[in-house]
Amino acid sequence: FQYLKRFDRGCDLDTFWYEALSVEGSPAECLQLFLLHCGVVDPSWAELRNFTWFLNVQLRDCEASVFCNPDFVRDTLNGF
Repeated sequence: FQYLKRFDRGCDLDTFWYEALSVEGSPAECLQLFLLHCGVVDPSWAELRNFTWFLNVQLRDCEASVFCNPDFVRDTLNGF
């Protein structure tokens, strides 16, 4: 949710890191963003769960990758 919220605002996601245990927004706002970005017109709860699970895994891997670390790559992969 933190990434999607910043993505919709046009923020630079290259320097953002997930803040564990921090609470942002309301449950309704979170659900609305998931519905907007999941890619299915009328998703089931299972489809929303799969979307959030997959997105979470991808973002966690991205944060752990040295190739996505702005301190390591500097401006060579800006926006990647």
